[in-house]
Amino acid sequence: MDGEAIKKSLEGSGLRCTPQRYAVMAFLMGQTSHPTAAEILQAVNRADPRCSRATTYNNLRDLVQAGLVREVAAEGRAARFDAKGVRHHHFICDRCGNVEDMKWYDVPRPAPNSLGKRTLRQCEVIFRGLCARCARRSGSRAVWHALPARAHGQDGRATTGGTPAPQKTARHSD
Repeated sequence: MDGEAIKKSLEGSGLRCTPQRYAVMAFLMGQTSHPTAAEILQAVNRADPRCSRATTYNNLRDLVQAGLVREVAAEGRAARFDAKGVRHHHFICDRCGNVEDMKWYDVPRPAPNSLGKRTLRQCEVIFRGLCARCARRSGSRAVWHALPARAHGQDGRATTGGTPAPQKTARHSD
């Protein structure tokens, strides 16, 4: 996407084309990876050190809300950002945290009566497992494990299949 196209996409989404917002969008459009906000800040500041952390994070929030950028969130890891204009799903490696694009396919929508009063905006799939590099290192084969849905027990702790999730405990020496 050239500079004029970035400007038009920003303005077409109701966003002002500030130098900092343009720099964030231009950087993301040139990426094949899925950088974190910190990586985006670092790259944008290499080219123009006037962009503050707050401005970068606010611009990312605005770009996500405008639908120009997708935020790919993985539990326990920094969110990653994606400005690829083509619809696609993601694969997140459990070991290294790498986020890879997966070819898009339509996800079946839930039956309307299962949504209650909710309004569905979109469905997407995030695949999880070991990327090819981590699978080679560990000698893993592709194995599908159907994981039970997470629930919460009476004490509020997350459970899996009715069993309380393990909790970290401090070891005390007597």
